[in-house]
Amino acid sequence: MEISTQNIQLSVGKKNILRGINIELYNNEILGIIGPNGSGKSTFLKCVYRTLKPDEGKITIDGKLIDELSYRDTASKMAVVAQHNIYNFDFKVIDIVLMGRAPYKKLLSRDTKDDFELARVALAKVGLLEKAEQSFNTLSGGEQQRTILARALAQDTECLILDEPTNHLDIRYQLEIMELIQKLQRTTLMAVHDLNIAAKFCHRLIALKDGHVVGQGTPKELLTVDFIKTLYGVESSVHYFADNTYPHVVFESTI
Repeated sequence: MEISTQNIQLSVGKKNILRGINIELYNNEILGIIGPNGSGKSTFLKCVYRTLKPDEGKITIDGKLIDELSYRDTASKMAVVAQHNIYNFDFKVIDIVLMGRAPYKKLLSRDTKDDFELARVALAKVGLLEKAEQSFNTLSGGEQQRTILARALAQDTECLILDEPTNHLDIRYQLEIMELIQKLQRTTLMAVHDLNIAAKFCHRLIALKDGHVVGQGTPKELLTVDFIKTLYGVESSVHYFADNTYPHVVFESTI
């Protein structure tokens, strides 16, 4: 699956949030969106997965305008892990994951054995199978995040849209989740806060600042000392390990 956005613009009141965002997301690629807080990363993702409608511009999936797809069709093509996931009812973990099967069901149809099997497999992949019958609201923030990722996996789509997928996770689970995403080899668009996670796992990076695309390229091309200073306003050093495959960023001071 490939996704293209052209001239995506969005304003809230008199404030311009997105200012002409153009990206190309290629088949089986992990594309990371980086940038400081308030740069428009989450807002842009919401436009892609149709929670927000841009004021201008167009989004296509495999060459077809996303506005020509039903929301059910969109959900069968892309699964979303948002930053904040609040449920007002006390669902079991397995019930949350089964929600990922909704795009394939008719109204009021019941979950099948295959649905339950997909849900259990997804929970096993994120290390939560033993908590399938536990209340979602009793989980830690990291466990809730992994549950939402399991829901996205159970949705079984070609594309993943992830907003800070390692948020709330300890170091081990950050690496496990990103290694899982990498092994899935699905088209993935991901907002990411941690530059070292971005450098290790993303094929390409798009940098946003004040709603503009201010840089793009591979982690090696983009994550330089000068660019990091421009983007984040901090001094840093960039290092490479012996295999020279990806940069490692060490933040040193503000400027």
